[in-house]
Amino acid sequence: MRKKDCFYLGKIAKKFSFKGEVLVYLDTDEPELYTELESMFVEINGHLVPFFIDKASLHKEKFLRTQFEDVDSEDAADDIVGKDVYLPLTMLPTLEGNKFYYHEVVGFDAIDQRLGNFGTILRISDNGVQALFEVQKDDAVILIPLIDEFIIEVNRTNKSILFNTPQGLIDLYL
Repeated sequence: MRKKDCFYLGKIAKKFSFKGEVLVYLDTDEPELYTELESMFVEINGHLVPFFIDKASLHKEKFLRTQFEDVDSEDAADDIVGKDVYLPLTMLPTLEGNKFYYHEVVGFDAIDQRLGNFGTILRISDNGVQALFEVQKDDAVILIPLIDEFIIEVNRTNKSILFNTPQGLIDLYL
């Protein structure tokens, strides 16, 4: 499995028992969707390695108490603590309307109500306080804050997002 075909689910946070159980921090708003998993991919030395799950249950809302097959001691658990975990993109729940996954809109046309098409979405940067659309227009990269009020419509059929940006925002970059 390649990382580009997966989504980040969370991180193996810490050991839970002397029998190899671990707590997986789930970076999601709906952790209950992931209690019945058969397996997950653990990133080890840059490779995604499948780990099969014997049992799992929610623990304190955002953690999945997990017993992996063949991880049956503290030493075995130590080897995977701190590692990121992933699932295939096909396991993501389908979103509708103006809700979207960041990876889903890469390559979409960015269209402003007043200015028309102003470029192609390169990525969504979520490194700072505010997530930003990075839109490529010729040699310029336009940054648009990811604010619900700016997004009028996500059109998956036409692969476009219709924006209503504040007057002058896009002009700053052109």
